[in-house]
Amino acid sequence: MPERFWQAAAVLADGSYDAIVFDAVALDDSATVIDLTVLAGPHKGEVVTVTAHRLGRDPLDLLGLPATLSVEGGQPSVALEG
Repeated sequence: MPERFWQAAAVLADGSYDAIVFDAVALDDSATVIDLTVLAGPHKGEVVTVTAHRLGRDPLDLLGLPATLSVEGGQPSVALEG
């Protein structure tokens, strides 16, 4: 499985957030920008943009996927389902 690196465009408090992918665009062969919407909790409805490097998936295949956005020490990570 390819190594993955994530950068958040928006900063959330440390924690775990249920989210869904509503947009994804390939920047080049190694980077994909993914927009997620938080589905529950105090940040419900907020949009977070992350950049994935070496994801190895077609951006169109990501649309509508459930995801878990985790933030620890200000560093985000995303687990995509499906």
